[in-house]
Amino acid sequence: MSRPLPGDTRPGDLVIGGYTPDTDGSGPGLTVVRTAPDGVLRALARTPASGPSFVVEHPGLPLLYAVLERPDGGVAVFADEADGPRPLAEHPSGGSYPCHLAVDPAAEWLAVANYGDGTVAAYRLDGDGMPQPGPLLFPNEGGGPDPDRQEGPHAHEAVFGPDGVLHVTDLGTDEIRRFLPGMVPHPRGPVRLAPGSGPRHFVHHRDLWYVTGELDGMVRVYDAGWREVGGAAASTSGGHNQPSHIAPSPDGRYLYVGNRGPDTVSVFEPDGARLELVAEVPAGGRWPRHFGVTPDRLYVAAQRSGEVTAMELKDGVPQPGERALEVGTPSCVLVRSRAAV
Repeated sequence: MSRPLPGDTRPGDLVIGGYTPDTDGSGPGLTVVRTAPDGVLRALARTPASGPSFVVEHPGLPLLYAVLERPDGGVAVFADEADGPRPLAEHPSGGSYPCHLAVDPAAEWLAVANYGDGTVAAYRLDGDGMPQPGPLLFPNEGGGPDPDRQEGPHAHEAVFGPDGVLHVTDLGTDEIRRFLPGMVPHPRGPVRLAPGSGPRHFVHHRDLWYVTGELDGMVRVYDAGWREVGGAAASTSGGHNQPSHIAPSPDGRYLYVGNRGPDTVSVFEPDGARLELVAEVPAGGRWPRHFGVTPDRLYVAAQRSGEVTAMELKDGVPQPGERALEVGTPSCVLVRSRAAV
């Protein structure tokens, strides 16, 4: 159960997920924190869970969903309460090592990306936000040119597009898999991306798609029909880079990209298909796995240094990160909507 920490009991601003001792990490499960004007984070509550490496919220109800990234795969549902997340239910993820999940805007489906075997699972949600038994399962097959990382399919991120279509990156097969509303496989099949790119996270921004390549270190740009129209190296710091998360700035002017290896965050100004590198800034910790964007800061999950760092935004450009909270093996920073807070 949740363990409230001393202090006020108003709901926190961020929820941090990560790996736990039973999933090769050192984190506590879920950590709810309050942000301060100077960027420092204060833990309000911790809730044990088994490897909650990615967390999302229901768009209208006080619920949180988390993948449980372990061999047998799980999905947990929590009541989002003032004294911390309260476990409500746990379901199979439909595959192994789930690493991402998403709720569609209408709150009818919960989609899960299972990295281990590449299976995409979709749970229909009840009106109370609870998953119905018996998810739809969509396995995949194939691989890519990298024999170590692309020996088979590896679903990585699930994103519902502006048209209600679910898009899922598959790092192992260099694809964007697509599902029409109602979780119907797209009649034209998946989108084939650059061989060996290893697509990881992606974002739809100003009618274009921007995809990070974990294996080739690129950010590639695609038009509405998923034709590649541009791209740039995610980092210019030198050395091997495995780009992680990508997200727009609060005003939409910039795109931020996390770089694991250089341990930086790159800032790009998109101009149609062109990406101009504006800055590349130290993240303040090792292995920036994910970050949450607020109006005045990026909060970065520095997985390998056991901390969340804060990067102040000045005119939209993050400044060098500083430790804001010590927490074991963080992998996700959820910025809660104002409605939930």
